[in-house]
Amino acid sequence: MTYAIIETGGKQLRVEPGRFYDIELLHLEAEEKVTIDAVLLVQHDGEVTIGQPLVTGATVEGTVVRNFRDRKVLVYKMKPKKKTRKKRGHRQEVTRLMIDSINLNGTVFTAPEAATAETQEEEATPVEATVVE
Repeated sequence: MTYAIIETGGKQLRVEPGRFYDIELLHLEAEEKVTIDAVLLVQHDGEVTIGQPLVTGATVEGTVVRNFRDRKVLVYKMKPKKKTRKKRGHRQEVTRLMIDSINLNGTVFTAPEAATAETQEEEATPVEATVVE
């Protein structure tokens, strides 16, 4: 299992190749490629590379799936016994990012192809039910 810890939007996030994540808004269009250089840690098959503070020669490549607005967060302020109430809502702008690969000093780690092929075969092959009497 390969994963990396990256920093984007002022937050640290654990990412794996082949998965998508919702991060702070990146001002890019859908289907554009993005390279993130702020990699704090890379782990591949038990071998851990820790940066101080960043791992040199490590990048994470991804594709922007879409930009959208997250669920509404309600902010309710009230002062008791004063009849003062404020109710406000906020929707954060979010980018959905699909992680394509993790690069470490020229070595590229991608999502395992065997696992994705097995899940596609299971979806395509109908399961036959047996009747037991």
